[in-house]
Amino acid sequence: MSVAPLSRDEMTAWSRLIHEICGIFLDDTKGYLIETRLAGLIRETAAASWSELLFKIRHDVQGTLRTRVINAITTNETSFFRDTAPFDLLRHKLIPDLIDRRNRAGIKPLPIRILSAACSTGQEIYSTAIVLKELLGDLRGYDIRIIGLDISDAAVAQASYAHFSRMELDRGMPADKIARYFEPAGERWKVRDEIRAMASFRRANLLQPLTGIAPQDIVFCRNVAIYFTEPDKLRLFQSLGQAMAPDAALIIGSTESLTGFCPQFEPQRYLRTVFYRKKVA
Repeated sequence: MSVAPLSRDEMTAWSRLIHEICGIFLDDTKGYLIETRLAGLIRETAAASWSELLFKIRHDVQGTLRTRVINAITTNETSFFRDTAPFDLLRHKLIPDLIDRRNRAGIKPLPIRILSAACSTGQEIYSTAIVLKELLGDLRGYDIRIIGLDISDAAVAQASYAHFSRMELDRGMPADKIARYFEPAGERWKVRDEIRAMASFRRANLLQPLTGIAPQDIVFCRNVAIYFTEPDKLRLFQSLGQAMAPDAALIIGSTESLTGFCPQFEPQRYLRTVFYRKKVA
């Protein structure tokens, strides 16, 4: 069964739905994305048109179809050690400075709290955990908790499972680190327990209040806001700011900037990387 391409009115209605359920704004040029990513769902539901599929989704009491749309539309483009600069920033600046501050305060075991917003399938989280292991060595004496948030149930499930294909590992994970931090699991590779134990994952809509999260020392939110409208970007960073400790660092994408946009943050520079801290009142 072939279905006609999205009409202008259908694209407007679909853009409204997708913005409602996951905050992503798709303009009129992104109709192809809906048509390609939801083609399977339109066949599965036997919908005769995009309007009929939209009707089915809005009237799905269980919310199953809505979840399927979220999983299909969210990009989940990621890789291990994606853009090495943020991980160099962690290794050489943020973590050593954090440890110095905690040691001066006499806090034991030394807490380290890191949040990955829109963590996708977990590569950023596990890359971060590997940096911590390599930097700190013996993790006794540290209380490390890395939290990954994502709106996609499928992404959160895969991240929690911590199994990756060789192709996924080869996207950024050096061979020596594969041997050290992963072990074969059938045709896939499993994150070793010491690394996996640092991380937890949960489903969350970043445009809603982040409840039940302790103040974070470091927050990753890279290449997330580029999919949001200007008002939603402000909501996003205000929410993340509330989840940050007073001396926390915020790391965003290398092509993104908060200067002149979120006055509660001020930029800091380390080598070729810019990160942000909350302004001191």
